[in-house]
Amino acid sequence: MKAFLVLFLSFCLSLPLQAQNSGLRRLTDREDLLGWEAVGKLELGGGSYCTGTLIAKDLVLTAAHCAVSKSTGKRLEPGQITFKAGYSDGRALAEQDVIQIAVPENFQINGPNGADRIRVDVALLRLAAPIPLDVADPFALHSGNIHGAEISVSSYGQGRDEAISRQRSCRILNRDEGMIVVDCDVTFGSSGSALLARSGSRWQILSVLSAGAVHNGQKIGFGMELPEIVAQLKRQLYRDAPRPKAGIKMLGVGSGRSSSGAKFIRPNGS
Repeated sequence: MKAFLVLFLSFCLSLPLQAQNSGLRRLTDREDLLGWEAVGKLELGGGSYCTGTLIAKDLVLTAAHCAVSKSTGKRLEPGQITFKAGYSDGRALAEQDVIQIAVPENFQINGPNGADRIRVDVALLRLAAPIPLDVADPFALHSGNIHGAEISVSSYGQGRDEAISRQRSCRILNRDEGMIVVDCDVTFGSSGSALLARSGSRWQILSVLSAGAVHNGQKIGFGMELPEIVAQLKRQLYRDAPRPKAGIKMLGVGSGRSSSGAKFIRPNGS
C-alpha cells in the first residue's frame, strides 16, 4: 500500500474534485432525485462550493478543506456556509445555514498534500434547523464487509454545478492504512462528495472524496475511513455546542405564587 501511495500521491490535486461526464447521469427532476435528496450543494461564499451529504437531519458530512479558510487556516464562521439539499437549476428541496463546524484538530489546510492530510480531510457541519425526513432521508455510514459491493458517487462539479451528477459504478483499487483508493473518474470541481456503497436496497456512505490523481491517463480518487473520525467529530460538536443561558425567575416576597402561576400552600392550609 505504501508503494502504491508514493506512486499516486505525487499526482494528487490540491484543488476540488468532480466526477467526469463519462458514465454520469444528471439528476434534475423530482423523480430523478428520489433517494438522493440528502446530497446537497454547499455554498461557501465568493462563488465557491462543495458537495455535502446529510447523515442526520441536522448534520452534513463533507471534506475539511471545504470548511477551513486557506488564508487564515481557521474554520469558517457560522453563516458562511449554506447547505442546499437536492439543489437543481436554482432551486433546493430545503436550505439551511451552517451554525457549527467540526474538523479534526490535526487537519492542516495548508499542510503537505499527502496521505496524512487525506486521512483527516473530513468535516461535520450542524445546520441551523433539521431538514425533515420526508424532504431528505439521511444516509447512514457503511460498516462491515464491502467485498463485491457496488460503489457510486454523486456530486456537483465544475461545468455541472446546477444539478447532482451521479456516477453509478466505480471500483475500489486499494483499502489500507486508513485510506481508500477508487477508480472514480475525478477532476476539478467538487469536494466532499460521498463515496457510496450499496448495502441491500440502501446506499451507505463509505468515504468522502478528498483528492484526485492521474496516472497513465487514468483518474482516481482518494478518501478515508470514516466511522472513528465521524464519531470524534460528533463528540466535538457536542462539546463545543453553544449552551442555552439559564433563566432564573425571582419570586416576590410574600407573593404566594411564582411567575409561572405555581402556588405555595400556607402552613394552615389556606
